[in-house]
Amino acid sequence: MLAAIKCPFFLTHSLPPSSSPSPSFKITCSAAASVAEERSEIRLGLPSKGRMAADTLDLLKDCQLSVKHVNPRQYVAKIPELSNLEVWFQRPKDIVRKLLSGDLDLGIAGLDTVSEYGRGSEDLIIVHDALGYGECHLSLAIPKYGIFENINSLNELAQMPQWTREKPLRVATGFTYLGPKFVKENGLDHVCFSTADGALEAAPAMGIADAILDLVSSGITLKENNLKEIEGGVVLRSQAVLVASKRSLLKMKSALETTHEILERLEAHLKAEGQYTVVANMRGNSAQEVAERVLSQPSLAGLQGPTVSTVYCKRDGQIKADYYAIVICVPKKALYKSVQQLRAIGGSGVLYSPLTYIFDEETPRWRELLSKLGL
Repeated sequence: MLAAIKCPFFLTHSLPPSSSPSPSFKITCSAAASVAEERSEIRLGLPSKGRMAADTLDLLKDCQLSVKHVNPRQYVAKIPELSNLEVWFQRPKDIVRKLLSGDLDLGIAGLDTVSEYGRGSEDLIIVHDALGYGECHLSLAIPKYGIFENINSLNELAQMPQWTREKPLRVATGFTYLGPKFVKENGLDHVCFSTADGALEAAPAMGIADAILDLVSSGITLKENNLKEIEGGVVLRSQAVLVASKRSLLKMKSALETTHEILERLEAHLKAEGQYTVVANMRGNSAQEVAERVLSQPSLAGLQGPTVSTVYCKRDGQIKADYYAIVICVPKKALYKSVQQLRAIGGSGVLYSPLTYIFDEETPRWRELLSKLGL
C-alpha cells in the first residue's frame, strides 16, 4: 500500500492504506440544486486567460456564437444568439468548482482540469469530449540518467528495489487527486506525492523528487531537462471539453435546451472542419451511369454518396441535357487526389468550397447526454 511519508521541501499527499480514495478527495454540493433553481439565466464558464481562452473564443465564433465582451476587465459577457445565457470568465479549475457548487451550469475546460478538480463527482457530465484544441496528456516522467537510465516502463519502475516504505519513490506534481489514484490503480507501492506549482522539470535535478507527474504537449521541455516518459505512464489524454452540471440540466429546462443548441452547433462545425464541397460537370447518358462512375473511385463517395443532377445547356436553339452535375464532400487532404480521379472519369469544371457546417439528423452525443440524464 502507499505509505503516508513526509517528503522534504513539499507538502505530502498520499493515499491511506484502504481500498478507496480518502474521503478528503470527495466534493459535496448539497446546495448546488437550490442555487441553480434560483436563477433564470444559464451560466457558461469560459477560460479567462491564455491559449485555451483564445482558442475557445475562436471556436465559438466559428459556430456563430461570438462572445460580446465590451469591457475586457469585466468577468461577465453575453452571446447575442443565446439570449438567456451569461458568459462568466474564470480560471479553468474555478469553472469546475463552480459547476459543482451550482454557480455555473455549463463550462469549457481541459479534461485534465475537469478530472482533477471534479474528482469523480457524478454531478459533472461531459457533453462534448473532443473540441479539437488544448491537446496534451498527463504523464509520469523520470530522469534519463543514473538509476533510471535503463528504466523504460511503469512496470520496471515499480520493480526497482530502491523503493521501500522508509524511502519511497518521490513524485512531484500538481495533480494531487489523479496522481495517487493512478498509482493505486496500477499497484505501485511505496510512492510519496508532493505538491509543487511550475518548473516541475527541475525537481529531479535538484534532488527534491525522483519523478514528476505533469502535463506534456510536445515533450520538448522534458527532453531539454533530461527527462523521459515511460511505457504505461500516461495517466490521462486531454483536450478541451464541454462539461455541464447534471443538476442544472435536470432542474432547468432552459439549460437543457441551450445545451442542445450549443452541442448541435459544435458538432456541425467540427464535423465540417477540413471538409470541402466539390461540384463538377460530367458527360453521361443517365444520372445512374454517372453515379456508378463516381462511386468507382473510393475518394469520391462523399458522406452518403454523390448527388447527381441534370445540367441543361442551350445549343442551336434547343435545350440539351448532355451533362450531369455531381456534388460530393471530400476532406482537404484529399482535394488534389479527388481532382485527378474526377478527370479520370470525365469530370470537368471542378469547383471547391469549404464547408462551415454538416448537420446530422441528430448528433449521437445528444442521445448519449439524454441517456446519462435518464431522459
